[in-house]
Amino acid sequence: MTTAPHLGEFERIARFFAPLAAPQALGLVDDVALIDGPPGEQYVLKTDAIVEGVDYFPGDPPGQIAQKLLRVNLSDLAAKGATPLGYLLTTILPKSCDETWLEAFAAGLAADQATYGIGLLGGDSSATPGPATLSVTAIGRVATGKAVLRGGAKPGDLIYVSGTIGDATLGLAALKGEIEGLEPAARDFLVDRYHLPQPRLALGQKLVGLAHAAIDISDGLIADLGHLCGASRLGASLRAEDVPLSPAARAALEASKKSRTMLFSGGDDYELLFTAPPNLAYKIEAAMRAAGVTVTRIGEMEAGHGVKLLDAQGEPIPIDRAGYSHF
Repeated sequence: MTTAPHLGEFERIARFFAPLAAPQALGLVDDVALIDGPPGEQYVLKTDAIVEGVDYFPGDPPGQIAQKLLRVNLSDLAAKGATPLGYLLTTILPKSCDETWLEAFAAGLAADQATYGIGLLGGDSSATPGPATLSVTAIGRVATGKAVLRGGAKPGDLIYVSGTIGDATLGLAALKGEIEGLEPAARDFLVDRYHLPQPRLALGQKLVGLAHAAIDISDGLIADLGHLCGASRLGASLRAEDVPLSPAARAALEASKKSRTMLFSGGDDYELLFTAPPNLAYKIEAAMRAAGVTVTRIGEMEAGHGVKLLDAQGEPIPIDRAGYSHF
């Protein structure tokens, strides 16, 4: 008897769920849906879930868990250039998540609601004997036809990334005890980047009309650039030496003897990865300054398919693992 091939996350979506997709779902390849709203506007819908023991540690503070849950969804709205409106919440909790846990969880949500100017619109709750499962559906708005999608990149576009890459990967490694000899301040910075993503909403909104394509980095820089390439039917060249790293990440690499390139396949960065034509480089710099977020050019889009990782001499670097996979 032959064994059926194992299906990854995107193969499952394409085989079982894409045939069910409404036109507004963008073929289930863009992580959001676009639904017509009032004249001149569209609603942007995004759902993401986190699971205890998979996406966070069982002993993590409930308020911190709540903020991570909300922010990973807001990050996808940021990648579309959307302004968040509110969210729906589903909680599936074991008995160990008692009233004290819920009070702290709700306090974390309240803090981020104030930060991002949003409110809870509804949801559902249930119980489970297994690990806690939490889900948010975030809703935003964008001008009609102006959402920055994954499939709009053009040959010759410059590839940019916001912030720094690999901090969350190293923060998780530090929490697992895999990095020794790191200064406390550097360790705290990296761990915080793992626990609390920073959705780049202001930058995403500034990129509307400038960026041809965008995606937020959740599965890893190489993997998510690959998703953008696939949607745009293009290839990409990525220069390893140009990928921005924080001082804390550089210190952690030195302490752990881990390779720089392993950071490019780590998840949980939640930075924006986007493409724009070369003649708009000065406007990208202006958007960066206005949003107060650093942006770095790291490569170019080109004919072909997939991602080529290049060293300082322009020679290919083998890619053993593109990024995180749920299955």
